[in-house]
Amino acid sequence: MSYTQKPLPFAPADLEPAMDAKTVEIHYGKHHAAYTANLNAALAKEPTFTPPACPGKLLMQLDSVPASIRAAVRNFGGGHYNHAFFWKGLTTPHAPALAPTGTLAEAIAKNFGSINAFREKFSIAAGTHFGSGWAWLVMKETGTLAVATTPNQDSPLMPESVSGTAHGFPILALDLWEHAYYLRYQNRRADFIDAFWSLIDWERAQELYTVWLRKLTSACMSQEEQNACELSHLEGHNCCNPHK
Repeated sequence: MSYTQKPLPFAPADLEPAMDAKTVEIHYGKHHAAYTANLNAALAKEPTFTPPACPGKLLMQLDSVPASIRAAVRNFGGGHYNHAFFWKGLTTPHAPALAPTGTLAEAIAKNFGSINAFREKFSIAAGTHFGSGWAWLVMKETGTLAVATTPNQDSPLMPESVSGTAHGFPILALDLWEHAYYLRYQNRRADFIDAFWSLIDWERAQELYTVWLRKLTSACMSQEEQNACELSHLEGHNCCNPHK
């Protein structure tokens, strides 16, 4: 089987002025597309290996990928999944930026002290991350929330031996590679991070928080949870207990 790049959930110009249309076009049409194509090319080299239908589950089961293509799947599979997750987490800019509500807002306040404290912690982590990578809000297997970064295209869904302190279930992601912002912001990553807050789809983040929290306390996902699982780009295929 092969993986496909899903269409953007918005037009490239819809994210202006926080993210310019040309950057979105190149980021999605060139960089994201290349990760997807290279992932499929790597998998084609091991025709006896049958990857799971969920790209997220492929990352969770990275240790089961043949050694000959494991590094490529880590890099290109991570790039395919991370970008799809990133795009789905964005919405048209809001000024002033919206804030989380409901149980996610309560959990953020509980884990970080306040929404503003979380925003500051996330922004500092993203701004001080060295080189390319991603910043994440994740739910740990204990149900707590954490801010973390990963290098290159590593994902929190990958085994802990790879994802380290970022290991968990992703709720929010920010691409820190320069191709995500350089046309508009050049070397001003801090300005890009500040603009990101106006683009977050907090309704989707709330849905993901609900899915992951219920998963931790349930033997199997309900159909409702599998539908929400699709929002996270695990795509609803065999998402019951994906860590098992």
